[in-house]
Amino acid sequence: MTKHRFAVIALALLSPVGVAHAQAETAPSPREIMEKVTLTRKLDGSEAVVKMTVMDDKKQARERDITMATKLYDGGKTEKRIYRFLSPADVQGTSVLVFDYETKADDVWIFLPALRKTRRIVRSQKTQSFMGSEFSYGDLNIPAIDDFDYKLVKQEPFGGEACYVIDATPKSKEIAESEGYSKKTYWVSKDKFAVMRGLFYDKDGKLLKELITGNIKLLDAKNKRYRPMHMEMINKQNGRKSVFDSSKVTFAPNTKDEYFTTGYLERS
Repeated sequence: MTKHRFAVIALALLSPVGVAHAQAETAPSPREIMEKVTLTRKLDGSEAVVKMTVMDDKKQARERDITMATKLYDGGKTEKRIYRFLSPADVQGTSVLVFDYETKADDVWIFLPALRKTRRIVRSQKTQSFMGSEFSYGDLNIPAIDDFDYKLVKQEPFGGEACYVIDATPKSKEIAESEGYSKKTYWVSKDKFAVMRGLFYDKDGKLLKELITGNIKLLDAKNKRYRPMHMEMINKQNGRKSVFDSSKVTFAPNTKDEYFTTGYLERS
């Protein structure tokens, strides 16, 4: 190769077009980004104390204290979670058990102590409010990757992190009905592959809710697993907001299997 030809190639690579082309070749695809998001939030096991604050449109707040445990099964394809409400008195003893599957509809059970009865939440009910909050049952689960089409909209910072901005659109009307959204847009940290912000659009295409996360901690350094300690969901249509603040979070791969049974769900 002559010096002249080498110089021409070098200049092409250093030009904006050449740099953009090189970046396009190395950047992950939108689906790959969301696959990494799904993987990054999966911990082998964890235990935590969570304070859930529910605020109405007049900023009146109600607080609920919850314990939560999670554990992976089936080689990481299923995440089981249990939430147990400690206070206040009107929800004390209420428990929610979730089997969050990778490729099929999730199983959810709720135990209501006043009725001494466990009720199963069917797929059509996953859009319902989680214990009176602005989070739905579906919002707290890991979406099935194959249910959506993905598009990289832009790249911009949010919350002090460089982010990919990804549109996730349901592949069918049935999936949109089940999710309760016509589209979701995520701001994904390029460094942590954790969701920093989310916009959720209703079935008419209007902005319904905004998710903001914060204090994202590395809980499993070996496998690079992160979890936000703060999540807030703001309903842009009714002015209400709900906040989850986690404390005393422990990476606990040996969390007891008995926690994730309907028998334990009903134990007072």
